[in-house]
Amino acid sequence: MASPPPSDRIALPDCPVATGAVLVALSGGLDSTVLLHLLAADASIRARGLRAVHVHHGLHADADAWAVHCARACTALDVPLQVARVDVARDAGRGLEAAARAARHAAFADALGHGEVLALAHHRDDQAETFLLRALRASGPDGLASMRAWRGFAAGWLWRPLLALPRATLHAWAMRHGLAWLEDPANADPAHDRNYLRHQVMPLLRARWPEADAALARSATLSAEASDLLAQGDHAALAAARDAGQTDRTQRETAAAPPVDPGLSITVLQALPAARRARVLRAWIIELALPPLPATGVAQITADLLHARNDSVAAFAWSDAVVHAWRGRLHAGQRLPPLPADWEAGWDGRAPLPLPGGGALSLVGAEGFDTPLKAHARRGGERIVLPGRTHSHALKDLLQAGALPPWQRARMPLLSAPDGTLLAAGDAVLSARLETWLRARGAGVRWWHMA
Repeated sequence: MASPPPSDRIALPDCPVATGAVLVALSGGLDSTVLLHLLAADASIRARGLRAVHVHHGLHADADAWAVHCARACTALDVPLQVARVDVARDAGRGLEAAARAARHAAFADALGHGEVLALAHHRDDQAETFLLRALRASGPDGLASMRAWRGFAAGWLWRPLLALPRATLHAWAMRHGLAWLEDPANADPAHDRNYLRHQVMPLLRARWPEADAALARSATLSAEASDLLAQGDHAALAAARDAGQTDRTQRETAAAPPVDPGLSITVLQALPAARRARVLRAWIIELALPPLPATGVAQITADLLHARNDSVAAFAWSDAVVHAWRGRLHAGQRLPPLPADWEAGWDGRAPLPLPGGGALSLVGAEGFDTPLKAHARRGGERIVLPGRTHSHALKDLLQAGALPPWQRARMPLLSAPDGTLLAAGDAVLSARLETWLRARGAGVRWWHMA
């Protein structure tokens, strides 16, 4: 089926949410110029609030002129414009194009208010190119889904209302309405993969298959549908692995101590088909807002962690993250160093006490301690008198017998009285003396340990 000729009018799809101002990402190129023109002519969009944002990367000699061009276009349409100047990290190790994209998305996130909609001008040709790029990178259904027309973004939403339209339709609209747009010379550089596809590969495909763009974009849509179905199964399997063996565990949820992920049952993970297990592990890591697993991550976790001895502590680390296997479960979090051996700080309990490297101690339910206590790192040999006991116990033995993982013990802060008596190890072990004081006031100590 060949692409239809450009229409005399472009009917934008309805925005999926009926409220929230619309923020147009305006580069000044053909696509975003047409999108701005169309949205500015839509009374319902005007009524909810319309403005534009132009990201000034400072990478081209004409960058200032581009910002001026966008300002003139917005003035002509009576649309407020924000020019966001960004610093592109040239030494981030991911290439200038990727660094500029990251800076641009960060600027969009900063400019977008709560519940607002960011409108991007990607069209069907862009979608076809993205699908090919993802296929050449050996992506699965999630990657081949390419760009979504609608998804959550920052504090609001991201909308691509032109995604079903070919670029030819946008070009015809711009010519018919006398719109002026910019041409970024970087878009013609075949050194960039997308430009190579756009200028070298796609013309050949269209010459043989005139409907190539539509077919590739349709494949992206079908991949998105498959990805969504797979995601439903992933979430069910993830919930089962997270919940298994947790019926007797309680989750501390206070302002001082956010919920801690209970980890995943190794037994449940072992029972899953390999493909499902890989998806569940990746979904889990994404849900925890950790860096994506590297290409070999799933294989290494499967080989080294899912078959580790129950009494051992095996780990797989990457970037600033780590997955541990301990007592039949996988636990993931930030890779944090132990508390410095010489760390100590006075603490009166009136405000949370930040810990080196992250986390905090808080006193909940009381204004403060009668006298300031000393918070400090473990140094070895500590002993503590537990509630209901008259003799002391070695703290090391209590922690090894408890449910606190070894990597958390290494970051556990201790609390001691001015006379040196050990009062608490985080919030996992309380002395008889501190427990009596807290109970009399209906108070508690909370340790937020982040991982």
